[in-house]
Amino acid sequence: MSDQTIRVLIVDDHPMVAEGIQSILESYDEIEVVGTLGSGQEAVDQATALKPDVILMDLNMPGLGGLSATEIILERLPQTRILILSMHDSREYISTALSHGARGYVLKDVPTDEIKQAIDAVMRGEQYLCTGASGSLQPKGDSAREALTGREQTILLELAQGKSNKEVAAALDISVRTVETHRKNIKRKLGISSTAGLTRYALEHGVLQGTSPGF
Repeated sequence: MSDQTIRVLIVDDHPMVAEGIQSILESYDEIEVVGTLGSGQEAVDQATALKPDVILMDLNMPGLGGLSATEIILERLPQTRILILSMHDSREYISTALSHGARGYVLKDVPTDEIKQAIDAVMRGEQYLCTGASGSLQPKGDSAREALTGREQTILLELAQGKSNKEVAAALDISVRTVETHRKNIKRKLGISSTAGLTRYALEHGVLQGTSPGF
C-alpha cells in the first residue's frame, strides 16, 4: 500500500473532531484527505466527485444520518470502503452499521494511530472492528428474532421519523410499492403493528441516529 495514495473523506458534524482527524491522517505520506464534510447529505452529494477510497463516517448527524448516507453512497460507489467513527459502542449500533455495508467500526476514543490501522485494514479488503466494538459484538445468546436487512433498517429509520410511504420512496429513490412491501416485512419480523411501535423500537435499539424526538 505504501506506493499508493489513499484518498480519505471525513464526514462529521463536529468541526473540531473532523479537523483533529484530518491533522492526524495528513501526517502520513500515503494518505490524502480529499475533504471534510459536516453532514450525510453533503457526503452523498459530493462523494462521486471526490472519489474517496475510504470514508470516515460519523453516525449521529442532523438530517441524513450516517447509516442512510452509507447505503446510498455504496449503491453509487460500491468500491468505496466506509469506516464508521462513533462514540456509541452498543451491539445494536455496530451490527446495524455493518449490515448497511460499513467495512469497519471505530470508537472515537481509540488511540489516534488506530484510525490509520483501520484504514489500512479495509484497504486490504478486511473488516476492522476496534477492541471496544468487537467486544460488543460477542454473541448474547437469544437472537431468535429474524434480523432486518440493511435496506429494511434504512426504511425503518425513515418510517420512525414519521415519514409517509411516499416520502420514504422519494428519499430513497424507490417505488411506493417497494416501501409498502418492506414495511410489511419489518412489522412482521419485529411483531409490531403501528408506526408508534416502530418509532419506539428504533429509539430503543439505536436505529434512530442523527434524529431526536420532536419536543
